[in-house]
Amino acid sequence: MPETWVNLAERIGADLHLDLTGPGGRRAALTRALRGAVRSGRLAPGTRLPPYRSLAADLGLARNTVADAYAELVAEGWLTARQGSGTRVAHRAEPAPPRGPAPPRPPAPPRAPSAPGRAAAAPARRADRPVHDLRQGQPDPSSFPRSAWLASARRAVTAAPNDAFGPGDPRGRPELRHALAEYLARTRGVRADPEAIVVCSGFAHALRLLFGGGVLRGPLAVEGYGLPFHRELLARAGVRTRPLGVDADGARIDELSDRERAVLLTPAHQFPTGGPLSAHRRTAAAGWACSADRIVIEDDYDGEFRYDRRPIGALQGLAPDRVVYAGSVSKSLSPAVRLGWMVLPGHLVDAVLAAKGEREAWAGVLDQLTLADFLRCGSYDRHVRRMRQRYRARRDRFVTALAERAPHVHATGIAAGLHAVLRLPPGTEQAALDAAARAGIALDGLSAFCHPGASLPPEDGLVVGYATPPDHAFGAALDAVLRVLPS
Repeated sequence: MPETWVNLAERIGADLHLDLTGPGGRRAALTRALRGAVRSGRLAPGTRLPPYRSLAADLGLARNTVADAYAELVAEGWLTARQGSGTRVAHRAEPAPPRGPAPPRPPAPPRAPSAPGRAAAAPARRADRPVHDLRQGQPDPSSFPRSAWLASARRAVTAAPNDAFGPGDPRGRPELRHALAEYLARTRGVRADPEAIVVCSGFAHALRLLFGGGVLRGPLAVEGYGLPFHRELLARAGVRTRPLGVDADGARIDELSDRERAVLLTPAHQFPTGGPLSAHRRTAAAGWACSADRIVIEDDYDGEFRYDRRPIGALQGLAPDRVVYAGSVSKSLSPAVRLGWMVLPGHLVDAVLAAKGEREAWAGVLDQLTLADFLRCGSYDRHVRRMRQRYRARRDRFVTALAERAPHVHATGIAAGLHAVLRLPPGTEQAALDAAARAGIALDGLSAFCHPGASLPPEDGLVVGYATPPDHAFGAALDAVLRVLPS
């Protein structure tokens, strides 16, 4: 029998064939194959998987390769692992039949546009040009891959069919939707049918389509910490939000109730506190949505940037009929490239397209074609790998400097993303912000991101975006931050 197939009948009582072909190496192939077997039902809930050593021997893999694949699927909520019980397929609730979307509401009166970059900007007012820009959510603008992007743009325009320059599909260009479907399935474990992908201009646009367009209704549960801009956007759409507690395991899913029709989560890397949604809470969130006609909105804003281990797959894979998966290139490439996407449950696609409406709200075709080529030729993967190494080195340098020069201040959360939260002694946050402002440092206080209605213990801290300064300026920016920390 070829090494790409394995028969596990003697161990689990069924013929199960795992195809280990495809990109990404042996561990990625095994993870993908096991995830597909669970998703398709070939591995039923409660099924006990073979021990690492046995499966590794059957497949001709290293034992650690199998162990790492199991651990990743446990973290994603597909499997469970308990001492004495082995590794088993997790039990997941089946989705309730969809009721269909509510009819779109009349459009709200036009409002003045937000300031450019507001979605990524911090709540406080700052000088336009700080000496050191350490605001969260902004990649290093000098790192934009200009040559590779230009090469993709040339190829894309040259190869584009004539119909690309006429009226198109409100979903977005098919070239980009197919490229995204392949990329998201490969790197984030997303079940992505190109016909269920809708291209938008970013996560804020996605929220406007979902709630401003009447596709979803409140009340909406949100994490107790999050972007004020998103809360303001939802409030303008008439959506009441109820905050959930947040701890080291992410959002407190046990606080969800039957009153909410949807929940907005950042499972890979809670914003801004930095913890991932734990495996049992991921499963609980999917079960909550599947138990009735509810929706999870997954904001995967920086899920590709995990430094201590392989990125955990998206929550969407656990319940694709109940999760709206949203992403963009604002952190990976640049907020200047106004491209994002939603992977939608099938029953929401038509309503979102109706909310999207006329072509004025569509993303530019040339940028879509360029991004499609950028993904397909591998330039996007290479850029993400390069930036992952750069940001990891910056975070490591930051944490080391803290330990040496300010040991009473700790960076919390996992090693991931483009920002770090520094926990400060009680009552010192505002003094640190004032000192930073005097030193020309633009950064955020943790309290600014707390939901006004959240019953969370008061936490003083700074949210420091270590990704923004160019390489030559990072050392000076780091020294400046360390000087304003309370002693």
